[in-house]
Amino acid sequence: MGRTKEFDPDVALRTAMELFWRQGYEATSMQDLVDHLRLGRGSIYGAFGGKRELYLKAVERYNEDARAGLLGQLSVPGSALDAVRAMIRWYAETSLADDARKGCLMTNTAVELPGDEGARQLVTSGLETMETVLTSALMRARAESELAADRDPVALARFLVTLLQGVRVVGKTPLRQRFLDDTVDQALAMLG
Repeated sequence: MGRTKEFDPDVALRTAMELFWRQGYEATSMQDLVDHLRLGRGSIYGAFGGKRELYLKAVERYNEDARAGLLGQLSVPGSALDAVRAMIRWYAETSLADDARKGCLMTNTAVELPGDEGARQLVTSGLETMETVLTSALMRARAESELAADRDPVALARFLVTLLQGVRVVGKTPLRQRFLDDTVDQALAMLG
């Protein structure tokens, strides 16, 4: 009979996600993972595979959490355009409140591991999810006459995805307050 797991893999995955998010992939050693997760190497390898596989699972979990958060923010009853505006403000506020300046794990992955096919697929999937959720909200706003009929929800969603990922990057810099205030003002003005 096999030995039962003595740890919760979901808790371990979330703990690893936080460590990778704070330190980055390259700066996180296997020993860091052993120390931070308080697990032996064998348990980590047995449950998740190596460092790369654990990292990709952590990014996947991050994307799942982000998708749920976006859906929650943009699917609220009421004005779809107000929900989009609130989401833009939330991104800036979250970036400004991020004292550790972790940014977005998905964006960090895109920058740190551009040549890794698994990482590239996760980043692509995350960006496409953001595009889809935003497009849906903007189409609803247009159908409710909150957004001008000549505005292209897909193009606008793509613009916002790019803008919001930029917000996360600038949020890691000393210029964040000055830049993000104006960025949010311009984005909100553009939406009308």
